[in-house]
Amino acid sequence: MKNLLLKPIAFAASACLLAACTTMAPHYERPAAPVAAAFPSAAASAAAPSTGVAPAAQPWQAYFKDARLDQLIATALANNRDLRVSVLNIEVARAQVGLTRANEFPTLDVQGAHTRETGYPTVDTVGLAVAGYELDLWGRVRSLTDAALAQLSATDEARKAAQISLIASVANAYYAMAGDQALLDVAEQTLKTRTDTLKLYQLRFDNGVASSIDLQLNKSLVETARVAWVSAKRQRALDEDALVLLIGQRLPPQLPAAPTWDEMALPDVPTDLSSAVLLTRPDVVQAEQQLIAANANIGAARAAFFPTITLTGSYGTASTRLSGLFDHQAWTFIPQVTLPIFDAGRNRDNLRVSEAQRDIATAQYEKAVQSAFRDVADALAGRATLVDQLSAQQAETDAEAARFKLSNLLYTNGVASSLDLLDAQRSLFTSQQLLVQAKLALLQNRIAVYRALGGGWVEAAATPAS
Repeated sequence: MKNLLLKPIAFAASACLLAACTTMAPHYERPAAPVAAAFPSAAASAAAPSTGVAPAAQPWQAYFKDARLDQLIATALANNRDLRVSVLNIEVARAQVGLTRANEFPTLDVQGAHTRETGYPTVDTVGLAVAGYELDLWGRVRSLTDAALAQLSATDEARKAAQISLIASVANAYYAMAGDQALLDVAEQTLKTRTDTLKLYQLRFDNGVASSIDLQLNKSLVETARVAWVSAKRQRALDEDALVLLIGQRLPPQLPAAPTWDEMALPDVPTDLSSAVLLTRPDVVQAEQQLIAANANIGAARAAFFPTITLTGSYGTASTRLSGLFDHQAWTFIPQVTLPIFDAGRNRDNLRVSEAQRDIATAQYEKAVQSAFRDVADALAGRATLVDQLSAQQAETDAEAARFKLSNLLYTNGVASSLDLLDAQRSLFTSQQLLVQAKLALLQNRIAVYRALGGGWVEAAATPAS
């Protein structure tokens, strides 16, 4: 019985050793990046402090540093359905690799039979068999396995890209909701101030001191503030709905306290890096892995032009008596060689298809690099200008606040007209709204730069809960 097991195993091992070889796939070389060596706004961002750490190596928790936002992102990573699909796609790709790799090894089967025919003795047989094992002399099966492994890597990179996109989307929704809450607070405060002012004008009008024009102008300003308040309230609710969709559930009731709008800030991502940093972006790596898979498929197509050697063999025992089943050993060994002679150009066209798909994958990889470069360039384009815009808007708001305070004082003392006071009110409200919008634009720009450079991800938080 020991020999019965050892001989087929030795046969299978010898077949695997004989089949071990290199593939016929073309030597892979990464295409040259079709972009400039540096980002166009690198000079403009030279003043930004450098941490010496590439953004892709910085976890999102270390970047945002906001306990409330961190919990929202963690919840999204655990519950978001799109990310869950990305993770399940990895399981499919991993199983596909297993199926393809299994073809590199012989399949051993145990076979047994009891044959009984009239006029002939009964025959019992038992043994191990290897059926239809292809000796991979030209690397066809190995090439298919390499292609499957590259596709698995591409699928994993797609999951990383989806995670970075989700993190950025949650952060954008979080700050958008905070910004609209700030606009709601400004509108509510302005509405209260204007309502109080309207009461005074109504009293002055009733006593014949204020004109009807002044009264109607105050009413108009009150309703303008009310419209802004209702609009901000509606937008705030829409922001919350968007955030709920991203995190995959209602907002947790025990979230940490959020910082105030004035306290919210994001660090400037260092960008004094060469454009080569884009080669580590998940979507770019995904495109390259797909190119590697296409390159490996050429090896399989080339191998089809060469003979295929298939081995079929068995080793076992046969006996007319069950008691003597293991007394008589029998074996068969049937090599089969298939040489393509005429296939109506099938192999040739298959090779052409593989080469064309490799060229398509090359173009897609180059486009992925170019798209990544543009993402960074677009984000950097507004980087310095948004800082200047926020600074200028803050100065304008401070000036308008001082103007309103002075106008109110002069109007109270009968020096300034009501039109001066109302104009100061209107200008201050507009400036406060623009200040909130400018800060939100800067926060979202910081997120865009962080995302464009590859963001950050943590393996421990990458797999959604089942």
